[in-house]
Amino acid sequence: MNAPQNAGLALALTFFAGLSTGIGSAIAYFIKKPKLTYLSFLLGLSAGVMIYISLDELLPAAHHYGQSHLVITGVVTGMLVMAISLLLI
Repeated sequence: MNAPQNAGLALALTFFAGLSTGIGSAIAYFIKKPKLTYLSFLLGLSAGVMIYISLDELLPAAHHYGQSHLVITGVVTGMLVMAISLLLI
């Protein structure tokens, strides 16, 4: 495979992984609605782990391959999308 196909595959797999996390969170929210504090703690912990992995592992690797501004733009855009999705839920 050449680079654009690998990038497209990586993007698609990442999208589906994130989508499954969102769907699972929505299902857990509606099932455990009375115990929201426990669920909120676990979802916050999960989000913290994902942010740590992104900033500690993925961001330096992306900088290594170039286009630093594009990487930062992607990180900030992703955080904005997550913040907006939290406001909508």
